[in-house]
Amino acid sequence: MEETRTQAYLQLIETLLTCPNGEEPQILQDNLELVDSGFLQVCEVVADNLAEEGQENHANFLRNLASQLGQFLGMNYDGDSDNSEDENPQEYVNFILELLQAEESYSGVAVIYPMLAQRQHLLNLRFAETLHQVADNLIAQHPEAIEHIVGLIVNLSIHISDFPRGNRAKNIEIAITGFQIVLNNRQPGSEKYAGTQNNLANAYLYRINGSRADNLERAIEFYQAALTVHTFEDFPEQWAMTQNNLANAYSDRINGLRADNIERAIEFYQAALTVRTLEDFPEQWAGTQYNLANAYLYRINGLRADNIERAIEFYQAALTVHTFEAFPEKWATTQNNLANAYSDRINGSRADNLERAIEFYQAALTVHTFEDFPEQWAMTQNNLAAAYSDRINGSRADNLERAIEFYQAALTVHTFEAFPEKWATTQNNLANAYSDRINGSRADNLERAIEFYQAALTVYTFED
Repeated sequence: MEETRTQAYLQLIETLLTCPNGEEPQILQDNLELVDSGFLQVCEVVADNLAEEGQENHANFLRNLASQLGQFLGMNYDGDSDNSEDENPQEYVNFILELLQAEESYSGVAVIYPMLAQRQHLLNLRFAETLHQVADNLIAQHPEAIEHIVGLIVNLSIHISDFPRGNRAKNIEIAITGFQIVLNNRQPGSEKYAGTQNNLANAYLYRINGSRADNLERAIEFYQAALTVHTFEDFPEQWAMTQNNLANAYSDRINGLRADNIERAIEFYQAALTVRTLEDFPEQWAGTQYNLANAYLYRINGLRADNIERAIEFYQAALTVHTFEAFPEKWATTQNNLANAYSDRINGSRADNLERAIEFYQAALTVHTFEDFPEQWAMTQNNLAAAYSDRINGSRADNLERAIEFYQAALTVHTFEAFPEKWATTQNNLANAYSDRINGSRADNLERAIEFYQAALTVYTFED
């Protein structure tokens, strides 16, 4: 595959991943000359890279897109296509019945996940349709066992929703189908009815198919419906969980004013903490402290300096539970976010704040290693480079050399092929570092800067 066409494929993929929801069909229509088997292959490669680096939403979007385009092109795409025409419909029925039987034996993920992995090619839209048919038949044949049947479907839907393999988008669609079947067979206003509404809300919160804005609105509607039953007085723990989930939805909400959505999120998180106390629910308390910190770090209302101070306080509170020993990954993520807060901090000495930020970034790297968390590792390398570029303490010349080293390290993961936008941003940052560089020949440094700026322009085009 020639290099220029590969670059065009990558540019189209980056455009699709970063465009506003709903614009994808028009973008594809405008670039039909690139929609071929080569494009599908590149989609799969990029999706695999994104999945390995923890970006499951983007990975699943590309796989789902490749599957749909493969059907459009009349190709037998091997990624995550439905293959429903090649399968006997009875195979779906048998598979679903086997799964429900396993759920009945309380097998859990130790048994369910291997079963799903063995036939994950059947986890598609036909599976969802067949699940509806199987449920209807079982309920018609055993009307006295409706509660038991829908209970098994709840467990299966949760397991499929959480299943780490296969096509994430399709797994969530199957879960939504399952939860909707259950909701239709629950007594409205009952505790279990509210629990199913919460499950549906969670599914829509992370749904990949459809409009992101609409999915978040549906999630909010289901959470609010659940709260008509899960009241503070009758079900305080479930009420607090839903307050926290509503806050997550408002934190990501697209409709409405961003400032207002963050304020609503903060209110819901604080409400959750009236139940999720450190004494009674330490882990949940710490999670909500962390969420509040993120909300304050990006808060628009109020004084920026005060918001950053509040964020730092909440991150530090979360760390009293999310310790290195007990929760190393959460600890490392909080170290990184604390570093971001200190990098932006207004109060205190700018020099001291940057030193603290560097310390927190380096702490995060004790867990976020290149081998185990390459994407997080690269992000922190980039953040460390920015901190050293701005650093006040130490030799300016040495700080710039360190910044250049960290930017170049980030590029070992943020390659042009896998992360073209991040690659371009780092090229631009390297150009800035070389423009300011003290060591070496001034003329040579400026030439390198120009090269990096020009490289960035291969992605940062006038059109985009």
